[in-house]
Amino acid sequence: MVRSEGVGYAPGTPQEGTKDDMDIATALHSALVEKVGRERYDLWFGPQTRLELRDGSVAVYAPNTLFLDWIRFQFRHSIESACEETFRRPMTLEFLLDPVSTPLPGNGALPSSPPAPQPCRLAPVTAPPTNAAPLGSGEETNAGSEVGRIGNPSSEAADLLDGSPIRSTEKPSPILSLPPTEAVVPADVAPGGRGQPRRTFHNLDSFVVGPSNRLAYAGAEQILHRPGDISPLVIYGPTGLGKTHLLEGIWTAARRGSRSVTAIYLSAEQFANGFFQALRGGGGMPSFRRKYRDVDLLLIDDLQFFSGKHHTQVELLYTIDSLVRQRRQLVFASDRLPSELIDLGPELIARLQSGLVCRIEQPDYETRRGIVARMAERLGLAIGEEVQQWIASRLTRHARELSGALCKLQAVHRAWGKPITVAMAEEALADMIRDGSRVVRLPDIEKAICETLGLDAASLHSGGKSKSVSHPRMLAMWLARKYTRSALTEIGHYFGHRSHSTVISAQRRVEQWLRCGEPVALADRTWEIDEAIRHIERRLQAG
Repeated sequence: MVRSEGVGYAPGTPQEGTKDDMDIATALHSALVEKVGRERYDLWFGPQTRLELRDGSVAVYAPNTLFLDWIRFQFRHSIESACEETFRRPMTLEFLLDPVSTPLPGNGALPSSPPAPQPCRLAPVTAPPTNAAPLGSGEETNAGSEVGRIGNPSSEAADLLDGSPIRSTEKPSPILSLPPTEAVVPADVAPGGRGQPRRTFHNLDSFVVGPSNRLAYAGAEQILHRPGDISPLVIYGPTGLGKTHLLEGIWTAARRGSRSVTAIYLSAEQFANGFFQALRGGGGMPSFRRKYRDVDLLLIDDLQFFSGKHHTQVELLYTIDSLVRQRRQLVFASDRLPSELIDLGPELIARLQSGLVCRIEQPDYETRRGIVARMAERLGLAIGEEVQQWIASRLTRHARELSGALCKLQAVHRAWGKPITVAMAEEALADMIRDGSRVVRLPDIEKAICETLGLDAASLHSGGKSKSVSHPRMLAMWLARKYTRSALTEIGHYFGHRSHSTVISAQRRVEQWLRCGEPVALADRTWEIDEAIRHIERRLQAG
């Protein structure tokens, strides 16, 4: 067995193995860099990731589940292609958790490749310079941001509110090790200024983790344990699925973790308002830049707000560059994939894509049940398992919908003194259930596919057999089987007078695409099939 001590070969390590091994290492290194790019290679294939060559296969070892999942989903094809170029034959890939935290050289290890530079090791974030703007001063309230310095809330609250600068003599440290479960700590600052109610942030302990959000949650844990390694972290998805909850949870966890770390959480609108206020002379640009470029952790919500705001985008671009160079941590939330925010401009989109981008999907049934149980506990609402199951099965869109249902049940229970049963829930939530259960029809699927793929509706009804037409038609039939109760004959007749056996064949073909994960020709371009389905389903949900 031949082992590669990480694909990120470091110069100056002992040269072990034969010259042939060195040639293999160099060739594999060069091929992989060419496939993924130097910047992404240094980030994901440093000393934390290693390869082992076996009989006809290559094992890819990563230190934790986050790295393993991300490398599997993002770089599988690149690694396969690099291996095929190097070994002149297809190689099977195995993705495994590394049993050792630091790979050790041994017999048969592929030697280090001399041309490769030292992989990027990102150190923990450090405290900002002592000339940073005082936290809690007028410029914080002017920008309307949520600001906090890590440390004891009760001892530092007065300093944050009276504008006194806070200094720390402690040694820099990572943002945190995740805190134990405990009550939410209120924020020590008031968003609107002194004298207004303080905002209470969510924490990570109250976040219900499921298949729809597991990668995003793992990303949050990763940046808290090793800040700066993955920066920026971008979390995106439709409204109400927990993006803000995760950002607030990261901020809250960071505030508990270390006195030497500064953190700012704010919305994109607050950042833009603060920027224009600084341009007009409210504190000035130097003060504004010190505030956001001297922090260890910067979290910005509603990234889509920056679309079309050119001058604010330029300021954000330089802020990102400054913080990334200092190995500081950035976290963003958006309602869309960065590449879909075209009005942000290619440079800003490229910066956002250079770290970890995670999508949050609509919660599945088990996750919704967990959310209902957690919210009911927070409200002090005693509802049985049967009622929880009923709510989770009827309201399927997002957590805010579930929260509204529980609040309504609580109000009805208090107003009329009725016990919360399934019958009572059916009566109290009848309007919500009716509004939330949008019926999808065959014309809706046709419209969503044509708008997403840029097709003429007539092409889905035609007899055309080219892939640019037949593949979208197969996808339409598959979606019709998923979202409607139409019979096979009805679906076949609607999409070009085809037989029920054609619909079954189309369904099997799309399921095969999903299993293989290969690009598929749809209309005038090639799509990743899961990406195309996400775009179409988003249009169906929007109506």
